[in-house]
Amino acid sequence: MKKLTLAMKTSPGRNQAFQAGTVPAQIRPDTWILLPSLLLLSIGIVMVGSASIAIAEGQGVSSYHYLLRHIVYISAGLFFALLFKVIPIAFLERISRPMLAASVLLLLIVLVPGIGYTVNGSTRWIRLGFVNFQVVEAVKLMVVIYLAGYLTRKAQLVRARFFDTLKPLLVAGLLSAILLLQPDMGSAAVITAIVVGMVWLAGAAWRHLFVLGMLTLPVFGWAAMEPYRLRRIVSFMDPWADPFASGFQLTQALIAVGRGELFGVGIGASIQKLFYLPEAHTDFIFAVLAEEFGLAGVVAVLLLFLLLVTRIMVIGIMAHRQNRPFAGFIAYGIGVWVGLQAVVSIGVNLGVLPTKGLTLPLISSGGSSMLMSLVAIGIVLRIKAELDRDNAGYCRKKLNIRETPE
Repeated sequence: MKKLTLAMKTSPGRNQAFQAGTVPAQIRPDTWILLPSLLLLSIGIVMVGSASIAIAEGQGVSSYHYLLRHIVYISAGLFFALLFKVIPIAFLERISRPMLAASVLLLLIVLVPGIGYTVNGSTRWIRLGFVNFQVVEAVKLMVVIYLAGYLTRKAQLVRARFFDTLKPLLVAGLLSAILLLQPDMGSAAVITAIVVGMVWLAGAAWRHLFVLGMLTLPVFGWAAMEPYRLRRIVSFMDPWADPFASGFQLTQALIAVGRGELFGVGIGASIQKLFYLPEAHTDFIFAVLAEEFGLAGVVAVLLLFLLLVTRIMVIGIMAHRQNRPFAGFIAYGIGVWVGLQAVVSIGVNLGVLPTKGLTLPLISSGGSSMLMSLVAIGIVLRIKAELDRDNAGYCRKKLNIRETPE
């Protein structure tokens, strides 16, 4: 065991050592990141197990097929999170420039016949051995890393010059155009929002962002005119007008939410998950949670996401205050990503946003999303560990602290 000693000069040429308590062997992970993350993962395990049993039995596989697969992905995600927790943020900064080209390449690979894998009419996956990987989930993190590097290099210019504010939006436009070919409008909107959020947090002028926002509206408006997307928007406005066709998903989700009332019908007692609610264990898992745990469960999950995202953003602020802008921008990007995707997924389930195929981070069944969400959490923990290490080093230098054996 080592003790901390503080050398203080009492007179010229004379020092006196004072014990100041035990020094921890290593900096502890941030509790305010770990606690909500682990609680959301635990809730996700319970809900995937509850929502997927009937689906698995209907497909002729083991009742716990999706639950076991979910746990495997969580285990893999935790492994990669621990891996990224020991990778220095300086290394991510060094590789930030190639991230844009890598993102474009990954999104284009899925469009190559024989490589891309199509599910429900969308070509978004590539097959990796026994599993399919949705590349856009990795692209979200790669965009955050690339843009963090760009904003670190161009921070002053982004605040003052329209063209330097435009560049990141052009990047978002390029990636969105490729995603619309898959098609995946939901992920295109999320990536665009992440880019806009990071540029705004970097201090870009409101007038520049307003002009760029007006320029993007026609693009997404044109994309929304696709017949199936238009049907989703129309059904969102009045799902009960066609409850057995275009409004089926939303009406079933609303029925589930309504049945939950204050405290829910009880774990495992959901009726809507029994082949009424499509994608009950993935995109609409929040509706099942609302049915089984009621308003109390809904509020608990919202508070956990609020705590997690707020803490991530606070870590970003801390990084900027310690003159580590790259780390700060990564934290901002991850906070915007997790928070925005959670809001959109929950909004779809509650009927306040049009239906989109987006998973609920850390809760929904979805291997690619789970892996990358946990990797992102691992990076945030690394940022916080480096900030704590720098603070500890500064205190040691300032106070002339040394460790001595007990």
